[in-house]
Amino acid sequence: MADALIERMRRARERTIDVGGSKFTIRRPTAEDVARMKGWDDYEPLKRFVVGWDLKDQDLLPGGSLDLVAFTEDRWREWVADHPEVWAPIGKAIVDLYEEHQKATGDDEKN
Repeated sequence: MADALIERMRRARERTIDVGGSKFTIRRPTAEDVARMKGWDDYEPLKRFVVGWDLKDQDLLPGGSLDLVAFTEDRWREWVADHPEVWAPIGKAIVDLYEEHQKATGDDEKN
């Protein structure tokens, strides 16, 4: 069973963004995550920090239904691998969210 307080702390780092008419939920990287990002390519944050979406079956499959599809990490990774049009806007939103946090907490001045 997941720790409810940890889940609340994670949700507090989340924001929903709109890209091309679809909504994606991103999670702000922690300071530890950012420290570990050195050497990552630009695609890696997309795999790690998108934690939700509002995609329908038809968004995932030609001729699919209008039913919303539950987000899973595996489904996300499979879909995003073939949709480079969302890479830059989502990646930018993740970086922006982290930078907003840094400014709000004054952490840039400490480093």
